[in-house]
Amino acid sequence: MAVIDHLVYAVADLNAGIDWFEQQTGIRPAMGGAHVGLGTHNALVSFGECYLEIIAPDPGQPDPEMPRPFGIDDLDDPGLVGFAVRPADDETIEDLVDRCFDAGYDPGPINDMSRQAPNGDLLAWVLTFPSSPTLPFIIDWGDTPLPSTTQPGGVELESFAVHHPLPFSVMGPLAALGLDIVVVAASRAALTATITGPGGSAEL
Repeated sequence: MAVIDHLVYAVADLNAGIDWFEQQTGIRPAMGGAHVGLGTHNALVSFGECYLEIIAPDPGQPDPEMPRPFGIDDLDDPGLVGFAVRPADDETIEDLVDRCFDAGYDPGPINDMSRQAPNGDLLAWVLTFPSSPTLPFIIDWGDTPLPSTTQPGGVELESFAVHHPLPFSVMGPLAALGLDIVVVAASRAALTATITGPGGSAEL
């Protein structure tokens, strides 16, 4: 069984994205760090059991050889561009990958990743890179503490939904992973969420 690990919200400028989120909710996300070689950096805020990652191009890095993840290079407006799930305590990332294949969804190969936190700690994890914004990529933090337990909190994930022209095409893989996520028939594929804090709500 999988559990939601985090949602990914892409913006053109990380500092502006942090400021906007604080204005909307009253809670300021914390700087996460740079994804060296991918050309991105992030900031994080916890919902308790999962968290929000705000990701943007990193002006402190050269342009990467490959396109930045989540279609960030072609970003027109801020928006939710993906979500990650992690294995429950009794499963591994390989178990979840096998479940995806059984449901007809290829989540991609498992890759080693790391970044340095602002306090100097090296965070390491493995993941499958996202291949579809409306189906999850898979992450396993191993011995690294879950970011949802180490980042600033004070906000709540009020709602999260997957929108798709062919809703049954995403319902199968989500069910295979044991995920209970609202799937809405829509004219185009998208993710939406409402996040509420002491200062108000952010509609993503």
